[in-house]
Amino acid sequence: MLEIRDLSAGYGHRHVLEHISLKASEGEVVGIIGPNGSGKTTLLKTITKVLEPISGTVLIDGTNVNEMQSTQIAKKVAVVSQVISINFEFTVEDIVLMGRTPYIKGSETFEDINIVRDAMEKTNTLFLKDRLITQLSGGELQRVIIARAFAQNPKILLLDEPTSHLDITNQIDILNLVKNASRKGMVVVAVIHDLNLAAYYCDKICLLQDGELISTGTPEQVLTSSNIERAFNIAVKVIPNEITNSLYVIPVLEPLHETLH
Repeated sequence: MLEIRDLSAGYGHRHVLEHISLKASEGEVVGIIGPNGSGKTTLLKTITKVLEPISGTVLIDGTNVNEMQSTQIAKKVAVVSQVISINFEFTVEDIVLMGRTPYIKGSETFEDINIVRDAMEKTNTLFLKDRLITQLSGGELQRVIIARAFAQNPKILLLDEPTSHLDITNQIDILNLVKNASRKGMVVVAVIHDLNLAAYYCDKICLLQDGELISTGTPEQVLTSSNIERAFNIAVKVIPNEITNSLYVIPVLEPLHETLH
């Protein structure tokens, strides 16, 4: 459903990504991990044609995104950005209804309203429908933006650090929402900083370093001590987590020495 072939991308003469290739099928959660500046957000921008590739191809259902109109892409791909800033006093329902923009001709229909209500029910935001978007907490706002994405009825959901600035309860809520969406056939590609959350929620992980894809595969294949040390320049222990049936990544920290003054 989503295929990236030998992709290189960047800004002006500065290359950020070099020769990236990966595939994501329906029902998969694909985690994009790597240190800051490794090209994770640039990759998401290139998938949606916000950024033109220098070379290579992005295919959605076998079609090159460069041959697709913006409306066509919006019917296939929904994006939840890293930075969410809405300063206008729209209601929550108005914000979620914006997800229907690619489909609305003139004014919204009963079908559009029903899809919006369904998206809010799935994200537990229906009780907020008349609340102003400027009055929400960080966790509530993130769920509303995901509801807007669901209202697009996308085949592919892209998330750029969906749990940043959220407490642990809201992180788990958001990632459970995303995982459930993938189980119903959606492709999910998510930039995730927390390696333990990536290990638990992702079916496949892509590890970027300096714009190159240095490892891709299952969490067990990618989240090795050597791969993490190479990418993040930090020693870790990776052990099986029997409680979650996944992996547990533990940084090996040097003891802190008290400084005498």
